[in-house]
Amino acid sequence: MADDDDADVMKEAKARFERCVMWETVARNNAEFDTKFANGDSRNMYQWDQGVRNARADRPCLTNNLTRQHNLLIINDARQNKAAIKVTPTGGRATYEAAQIYQGIIRRIEYQSKAMDAYSTAIYHQVESGIGYVRVVTDYADEDSFDQELYIRRIADPKTVYLDPDAKDYDKADMRFAFVFTDIAKDRLEDDGEDVPTSAALDHEADDWNSRDHIREAEYWRRNEDNDKLHMLNDGTQLRESDIQQIPAESREQVRAMIKQSRDITVPMVQWFKIRGDKITERGEWAGKYIPIVPAIGEETIIDGIMDRKGHTRCMIDAQRIDNYWSSAAVEFVALQGKSPFIATSEAVAGRTRQWDTANVTNYSVLVYNGVDDRGQPVPPPQRAPPPVMPQAYIEGLRMARDDLMQVSGQHQAELGIPGNERSGKAIDARQRQSEQSVAHYVDNQAKMIRQVGRILIDLIPKVYDTARVTKIMAEDGSESDVHIIPNADAAHQHMKMTDEGPKPISPEEAKGIDEDDNDQTDVKVIFNPQIGKYDVEADVGPQYGTRRQEAFNAFSQILAQNQQVFPVVGDYWAQNADFPGADALAARLRRGLPPQYKAGPDPEVAAVKDAAQKMHAQAQQMLQQADAEIATLKGQLAHQKGLLDDKGHDLAIKDYDAETKRMTAVGNIDPLSLQIIVRQMVQDMLQTELHPMLQRHADIEAGLQAQMAPPAPADATGPANGQAGPVQ
Repeated sequence: MADDDDADVMKEAKARFERCVMWETVARNNAEFDTKFANGDSRNMYQWDQGVRNARADRPCLTNNLTRQHNLLIINDARQNKAAIKVTPTGGRATYEAAQIYQGIIRRIEYQSKAMDAYSTAIYHQVESGIGYVRVVTDYADEDSFDQELYIRRIADPKTVYLDPDAKDYDKADMRFAFVFTDIAKDRLEDDGEDVPTSAALDHEADDWNSRDHIREAEYWRRNEDNDKLHMLNDGTQLRESDIQQIPAESREQVRAMIKQSRDITVPMVQWFKIRGDKITERGEWAGKYIPIVPAIGEETIIDGIMDRKGHTRCMIDAQRIDNYWSSAAVEFVALQGKSPFIATSEAVAGRTRQWDTANVTNYSVLVYNGVDDRGQPVPPPQRAPPPVMPQAYIEGLRMARDDLMQVSGQHQAELGIPGNERSGKAIDARQRQSEQSVAHYVDNQAKMIRQVGRILIDLIPKVYDTARVTKIMAEDGSESDVHIIPNADAAHQHMKMTDEGPKPISPEEAKGIDEDDNDQTDVKVIFNPQIGKYDVEADVGPQYGTRRQEAFNAFSQILAQNQQVFPVVGDYWAQNADFPGADALAARLRRGLPPQYKAGPDPEVAAVKDAAQKMHAQAQQMLQQADAEIATLKGQLAHQKGLLDDKGHDLAIKDYDAETKRMTAVGNIDPLSLQIIVRQMVQDMLQTELHPMLQRHADIEAGLQAQMAPPAPADATGPANGQAGPVQ
């Protein structure tokens, strides 16, 4: 691009960045404080105010970080119950099966991206300081490929991201610009022969971004909207004006003549720029319509025009400080009392003071004292003083501080695993649900983040997977399979079976039956066209697949324990959800032994009847062809005999033939599945009848013709006289 274009972009980027800094200053300062407080310990002392520490001098300043435990309850629960991306078809020839393929591709993207690391990092910062981020990137599949793949990446430090202050959506899907800053080692630039800038990107020095060993590179994203026009043709096809401009000129007017309806639209276009110092080093256009940066927000408020974000830490700061103060004061009070000393008269320890002086530090087996004084009077033995006593005020103060932590966090004893005064399981569950509801907004915002990641992937998959390729998809249980992506396929999803005549489409039920029963599954190919159909994304929050699988195994085990007779029907599901070695092989074996009505695909009995009906239909067609040939011969013979055959008999034969023909045609048009009773009766009649009635009728006609053509018989011969033919059957 020209230098003037770069100058315009730099001017725009600087102005927008300054807006971001002004908008987020308060939230970022608070987030830094919250992060430090949540990670406070006895070494960094982040939970103690510097002025208080200085005032206490050498007095104890203890840190009992209970805040971290409360935060981890939310963070680890989110890790165990990650929201799953669920794809649903919404229109444009989209199908449920294609939506399942989309989900399989997204699971595979998450797996190869280690997306759980990205999600966990974002959730960690969301709970601690109020916001975390993930991003979607594209990269080559490997060093020897030109195919692009999609990846979900973590953003380790949320302070390196700035988003459009005017974005209204909670997941910021409507943002028009964003900044991401990355540290680059200076020696790496020097090794690559690149210039090392002397100033920070966008001249932002407030955070000391350029260190001695690193420089910070700015990644500037912006989304503009191009004006276009959408046309609908007479046949329902939709085309944009920009698409029509790509049509050859000789055909363009013909297309315009077919336009039925038009309206103005805006088309988003996303660009990115890399900025080092005051120069743009790289630029490009993004394939998708969203800026691929997604936040996970804890709570976001705007009060008096000032934006603030906070996580779970903020509400517990004062209660945590009170706990630290009471713990430090109690320890200090007890420590000043020392150990419990001995109280004795001077006569009792006279001459033995060395042993008694070390009695509190040395474990003597016997402590000897003087039982009588110089006058022979008995001396009482030494006695220990009462031990130090913790004042009730400290005990009550600690209890109140920890109760305050549970109250402000909404996480009570049952949630923390501490025994409470609940006794029944129902009461414990109610308390746990109460705790979960108090932090449910974090889980909901995590689901919003993951749902937006899914939308970005759904938008990008048709644009990145735009060439024919074979890709892996991952099922919910972690198993993988191949899918053939063919962008010009006729349907969004179809199964093709490879036969000697070539690829043959088959139904999903037939494909499932082959998958379960056929040992050679390589003949069935799954064809997927991501260019067809429209889809949307939901975030399904719930236990991980392994947890639900264990629950399913327990449920099936309970069913089988109560009713063992159902094992032949559900035994394969029981084995499929088991974790013992050989469970999958056992499930496959049990599935092969299922009664026919429970197997996938068509009922074998119905299929047999269908095959029999098709064979009968073929035989009927063959018989009809033979009958046609015979009747043609008969017609010739009848014409040759000049009307010797009675017209009435001729018409009767033709009508019989027409009736039989119509009967066979009607049989052929009937649904084979409804022919089960008819076919069985026909087969039984065929086995019990020596000659088909129609063939018998034709034989009678032929016999009559031969009798008509025979010479007159003698007067005493049996049969009709005067050369008259017998009656035609």
